[in-house]
Amino acid sequence: MARDGAHVIVVGNEKGGSGKSTTAFHLAVYLLYAGHRVATIDVDSRQQTLTHYLRNRRMHAQETGRKLPNPTHFHLPSAWGDSVKENQKAEFEVFRRAVGEVERGVDFLIIDTPGFDTNLTRLAHSLADTLVTPVNDSLIDLNVLARTDPETGLPVETSHYARLVQRARSERLAIGGETIDWVLVRNRISMLSSRNARQVHTTLEGIATRFGCRMADGIAERVIFRSLFPSGTTVFDPLDEEGETSSVSHVSARQEYRNLVSALNLPLIEKRVAEPILLSA
Repeated sequence: MARDGAHVIVVGNEKGGSGKSTTAFHLAVYLLYAGHRVATIDVDSRQQTLTHYLRNRRMHAQETGRKLPNPTHFHLPSAWGDSVKENQKAEFEVFRRAVGEVERGVDFLIIDTPGFDTNLTRLAHSLADTLVTPVNDSLIDLNVLARTDPETGLPVETSHYARLVQRARSERLAIGGETIDWVLVRNRISMLSSRNARQVHTTLEGIATRFGCRMADGIAERVIFRSLFPSGTTVFDPLDEEGETSSVSHVSARQEYRNLVSALNLPLIEKRVAEPILLSA
């Protein structure tokens, strides 16, 4: 799919519960507060977590009168006809229209993908300028990328998701002469150092070297992310009560996401807004 315009960030991993939607939404809200125009697409027809996050945010804003920035958002359901070929054709057309509607009107397009392989997942990956893959801080979860040697921790066999990304990168290189900047992000990192955490870090470094991608500082395991979901808010939103102070966890989580944005090397323009603004929903 030939295109120009918005910088496309795809958040992908074929492991459920890896924090994709939370990451996608925090990136979107960060970029909104930085003054950028942002659109989001949810291609997860089952969980629809990003869509639920946006819905919670809108309802919260209506109930409280708070002015919270929102991206332009699309949810794309999978086609369920009898013909696989016709389903894929229909999904491509819906995806193409959604991207075409916003691509020249926004600075960033963020696409959240499901924890399983679908036609829409592959379409999204083929469009990525930046691919963010959150990986839970567990050796088991690394299997979605590669099977590793239990002694050395080095990758010995490429897993399905990594092959999907490799195909998308090859196609992108052949068509446009550019590749996808693939960034692995450790997620739900334990606050306590452990042998397992060190081994995960070392193994992930080996995987990054093997696949020609990068590692970014991760996001710690924090209760605050679960507490923010019902209101659809993020660590970048102002507190809802005047005089309320941020907790240490809140401040730390905000800085972790700022560090992540910095590590992604996005084409940012310094035009941060002073106050929250209400953008099109």
